[in-house]
Amino acid sequence: MQWFARKTRKEIWDEAIEWPLGDIEAAARIRAICDAAAPSAAGCAQNDKHDGARYERAAKVAMEIAMKISDSLMRDDAVHRIVDLCMMANDIKTAQILFRAIHASWIRETAQREHPTLVQ
Repeated sequence: MQWFARKTRKEIWDEAIEWPLGDIEAAARIRAICDAAAPSAAGCAQNDKHDGARYERAAKVAMEIAMKISDSLMRDDAVHRIVDLCMMANDIKTAQILFRAIHASWIRETAQREHPTLVQ
């Protein structure tokens, strides 16, 4: 009766990464992770422990990948996506730390416009 056996769902952030990963592939992977973790981030904001754990794992993996992006604009855009994910989860402390890591002025201004609490 293994037909009905429940399989654990494999998350995109749990998949093994074959390094070296190019900047474009890394940015695409971060985008996919943030999109997949968005519902968990929203659940985390409502104090759901299961969603909180999923959000934290996804954010951690996305940050690790973002640190290895060599192109500064692509890295800043990827960090901006992670900041959006953190703000969705109401994780302001992490979002503020990541916001300070964005160097491109126009990306900083966009993030600041979207989330004015980052500057406080």
